[in-house]
Amino acid sequence: MTNPIPALSGSALSALRGVLGPKGFTDDPDLIAPWLTDWRGRFHGRTPALLSPADTAEVAAILRIAGEHHIPLVPQGGNTSMVGGATPPEDGSALILSLRRMSRIRSLSAEAGVAVAEAGVILANLHDAANAIGMRFPLTLGGKGSATVGGLVSTNAGGTQVLRFGTMRALTLGIEAVLPDGTVFAGLDPLKKDNRGYDIRHLLIGAEGTLGIVTAASLRLVPAIVDRAVGWIGVESPHQALALLRRLENRAADALEGFEIVRADSLALVLKHVPGTRAPLAGDHPWHVLVEVDRSDSRGEPPATMLENLLAEAFEEGLFRDATIAASEAQAEALWMLRDSLSAAERAHGPAVQHDISVPVAGMPDFMIDAAAAAEARFPGVSATAFGHLGDGNVHFHVRAPAGSPPDWAMGAGKAISAYVHDLVVAAGGSISAEHGIGQMKRDENARLADPARLTALRAIKAALDPGNLMNPGKLVPLATGAAAP
Repeated sequence: MTNPIPALSGSALSALRGVLGPKGFTDDPDLIAPWLTDWRGRFHGRTPALLSPADTAEVAAILRIAGEHHIPLVPQGGNTSMVGGATPPEDGSALILSLRRMSRIRSLSAEAGVAVAEAGVILANLHDAANAIGMRFPLTLGGKGSATVGGLVSTNAGGTQVLRFGTMRALTLGIEAVLPDGTVFAGLDPLKKDNRGYDIRHLLIGAEGTLGIVTAASLRLVPAIVDRAVGWIGVESPHQALALLRRLENRAADALEGFEIVRADSLALVLKHVPGTRAPLAGDHPWHVLVEVDRSDSRGEPPATMLENLLAEAFEEGLFRDATIAASEAQAEALWMLRDSLSAAERAHGPAVQHDISVPVAGMPDFMIDAAAAAEARFPGVSATAFGHLGDGNVHFHVRAPAGSPPDWAMGAGKAISAYVHDLVVAAGGSISAEHGIGQMKRDENARLADPARLTALRAIKAALDPGNLMNPGKLVPLATGAAAP
């Protein structure tokens, strides 16, 4: 039998209702239900109420009331976390603080190259607004139709354009946030130099809502793409792929937008499970590379010419087997669809234990091969593969279930497999979370594997800014041994 949700004090509820009004406060279970489960369906929580502030002042009022009544809060944007970072606890002890109503783009300037967007702005809408003034926001990912600016900042999101433009940390020029005591950090000014001490902006980026609530961000815009060239290349190994990447970086670093690596077995799953896809190259290739070069000024060399010349030189040096360059935008989109469909194809194929990891770029080729072989040897019947952002040192390392495994196989086998993979990552000098965050899914692994100095710093910062542990409790920062939850 499910335990009842803890009751909030009448004065707390009355205060929250008074601040937010009927549009911003709901305790209707049917309206709350869609926001209680994470995007992957692995974590489920409960909450007595959903708070949806309309502006920063209302967020500040919520945090002051929460502090007064010791009410934990779970910030939520598009609810697309891959690690259960925006799901309330199962005991119903926390309220969801949804930023979705705060969806204004406050300003947009092509001249300054800056957009100021509130936390609830959906990434796809930001893309459209920037494109309308001849600019673009150079970060994209599969969940762009639901992911929000606040969530992207709070998880330091990555994506397929990190190679050229960096993560959200590099693209976030300023932040407005409400700290746990209800004070507003007004840091939206996009200053290139600011030596006033600790960088609060970078402290909040990637904090997963554990240090405060991001309400708006100043974001870097770049000129829109005039045209692009997308190529698909068959290579012998990740080592050959890395050699090709280094060649392209040396010759076209300012134009190189993406460089993704895919193993043959992963591509085969896309061709099998995703309608309308077809193999880009004839023959068999153990590994594949998707590359994109762009230009934002029509006076420069056409990307198709640049890529064709670079690949011709690389082919003469034996850096790849075969390649094709998209002859139209439709063909370019078809090539990207192969890459973007990898996760969906994996899900259609069957259960898998998925890891978002990074290691130093120079060591990634060996890791992709050796770690896969080690995992297959350690867990008989599984198949392991890696794909993703080779140039960033970040790949998605998946361990697929043995044939005939039940749909919930990963729930039983996942913990042991992930611990083994994470041990391999740490031994290679890497990180168990490259772009998805820690959330609650990786919190205990973070505690097990992080060096003591890192844990000490994380806990000290959390305790200093949020002594009541009311900001997204149970996420990212593991409690010290013997510490009590709120």
